[in-house]
Amino acid sequence: MAFELPELSFAHDALEPHIDTKTMQIHHGKHHAGYTAKLNAAVAGTDLEGKSIVEILRGLDMSNGALRNNGGGYFNHNLFWEVMSPNGGGAPEGELASAINDAFGSFEAFKDAFSAAAATQFGSGWAWLCVNKEGKLEVCSTPNQDNPLMPGVNCEGTPILGLDVWEHAYYLNYQNRRPDYIEAFFNVINWEKVASLYWSAAVDKKA
Repeated sequence: MAFELPELSFAHDALEPHIDTKTMQIHHGKHHAGYTAKLNAAVAGTDLEGKSIVEILRGLDMSNGALRNNGGGYFNHNLFWEVMSPNGGGAPEGELASAINDAFGSFEAFKDAFSAAAATQFGSGWAWLCVNKEGKLEVCSTPNQDNPLMPGVNCEGTPILGLDVWEHAYYLNYQNRRPDYIEAFFNVINWEKVASLYWSAAVDKKA
């Protein structure tokens, strides 16, 4: 079954003023759609047909540029839309909050670490909060469309929060002010979804 561009769970203008309508329309309808189409082309006629995107990325041959870039772009954007909400913001609660405090000392310290990872990623890429192989939370960044599911990246694990710092994600509204975009992102994070992903990843690590 071919991979499909997911529908957004909110309207294109729902994240205003933090993420503008035009950026959402182009980002989802053009960029993400492009990665989806090229991913399908990359797996067509191969033994990867029928596998999930997670299975593909975890077993990825990193020298396969088409699959690495487009498979990563497909997965990364799927996660990106899921972890944002018009009703987002604030801080996590429960087990996720405790795990963040254990890993970073406080939510503010986590926010500083995540923001630094996003701000210092040179050129295009992503900042991540992931559950590493030991089941602990870790912040890192990756270039281009790489992500922690892929072998050999600098923090292999299960991503539960990702921030796109490619210029197409913010330039129409923020131009070169990436730190302002990063700060705005914290106003739309869907912590309930991130907590659900954390629980699933933590259970998987214990299995």
